[in-house]
Amino acid sequence: MSVLTESDVRSALARVLDPEIRKPITELGMVKGISLSSDNSVDIGIYLTTAGCPMRTEITERVTKAVADVAGVGAIRVELDVMDDAQRTELRKSLRGDSAEPVIPFAQPGSLTRVYAVASGKGGVGKSSVTVNLAAAMAARGLSVGVLDADIYGHSIPRMLGTDAKPTQVERMIMPPVAHDVKMISIAQFTQGNTPVVWRGPMLHRALQQFLADVFWGDLDVLLLDLPPGTGDIAISVAQLIPSAEILVVTTPQQAAAEVAERAGAIALQTRQRVAGVVENMSWLELPDGTRMDVFGEGGGQTVSDRLTKAVGAKVPLLGQIPLDPSVREAGDAGTPIVLSAPDSPAAIALKDIADKLAVRQRGLAGMSLGINTVRNL
Repeated sequence: MSVLTESDVRSALARVLDPEIRKPITELGMVKGISLSSDNSVDIGIYLTTAGCPMRTEITERVTKAVADVAGVGAIRVELDVMDDAQRTELRKSLRGDSAEPVIPFAQPGSLTRVYAVASGKGGVGKSSVTVNLAAAMAARGLSVGVLDADIYGHSIPRMLGTDAKPTQVERMIMPPVAHDVKMISIAQFTQGNTPVVWRGPMLHRALQQFLADVFWGDLDVLLLDLPPGTGDIAISVAQLIPSAEILVVTTPQQAAAEVAERAGAIALQTRQRVAGVVENMSWLELPDGTRMDVFGEGGGQTVSDRLTKAVGAKVPLLGQIPLDPSVREAGDAGTPIVLSAPDSPAAIALKDIADKLAVRQRGLAGMSLGINTVRNL
């Protein structure tokens, strides 16, 4: 029998990531202790962040699986305990620093997270479906992705990502649930059943601020915000809280929808934000004989792209056209985005192509208003 050491076990535990924080449990102070017996059986004590931790079973399974791969190990017993207040404080400081008040990490000058506010002029154009599929596609590429369901009144992101998990709170930090490798937060996770949210503007602003500052997003590559339709309170709050957020406009080919979508993108002129591009959804229906039916007309996406390019004085590209496919709706209802459930379908290919363009896009100054006033000498 090979000699098993505590170092062997600890090395294995260093490969175990906390499901919510996505960091090794050894770095988070979650390993309470390791005890080895003469028969190479192992007793491992693990600290949970809270007594009602919803990830307790998954953490136990991850620990057991990792240690089982160590050569010569015998029986594995995992005992769970709960961090005390001091330990939770240390955890929060290690993750968020020791600032008195939470700050919005994406609004800080050194932030490298690309933030896309997915907007539409009107409802029913598939904005939320586009959001979850772009998020899932980017996560599948290996990026760290988060989705903030900013459509407080019409929230739908949890269902489309297939989870009813609730966030975990550690002191003043909210740990967002993860679905399909995408971190997610929504007001739906804080309400009972299908209870409607009846709030005025100031409460909407405060909720958005808390989702951005109090949630521990970690080191995200991309954050997608699913905005409500139109140019109301939330769109204005996003511009105030995350000035660097770029607007991604979703429309359909229908000219009437395009005109409304143009207004959603033109808000950038007032908020001094950049428009990342336009996505045309439900572009055509592919028929069994290989022909296409333009159910909602054609040209709306290109129209919005051209008009916004002229309005903002910088190129606003049409990033892609997504065909109308009932499978997109079915996948959303089932909680598995079509880019994962049917990755070779025409709609999934179009969505993945758009996600690729946004994922590799470099942030720069071109097309951004710097808010500099010029003064002429008279």
